[in-house]
Amino acid sequence: MMETQEARLKRMAMRSWRRGMKEMDLILGPYADAHLAAMSEERLVIFDKLLHENDQDLLPWVLGQSLPPDYLAELIGEIGLHARARLSAG
Repeated sequence: MMETQEARLKRMAMRSWRRGMKEMDLILGPYADAHLAAMSEERLVIFDKLLHENDQDLLPWVLGQSLPPDYLAELIGEIGLHARARLSAG
């Protein structure tokens, strides 16, 4: 059975908040809450692939300590900007 769009967004939001590494929960969770609903289909596919990456790889990518794969670079950049904006606002 195909996943409905509502179930897909809910699954992706939950996976963003429950990563296994608290730092990634606090980076991906708020980003997902702010952006998932408005993402294009193409961006949702990329974000879903990102959710399957290891936190030990994701965190250095978001922090700019190592380069992400090309297909994730733009999204990782946006997630990093979002996280930094939240930190500076708080």
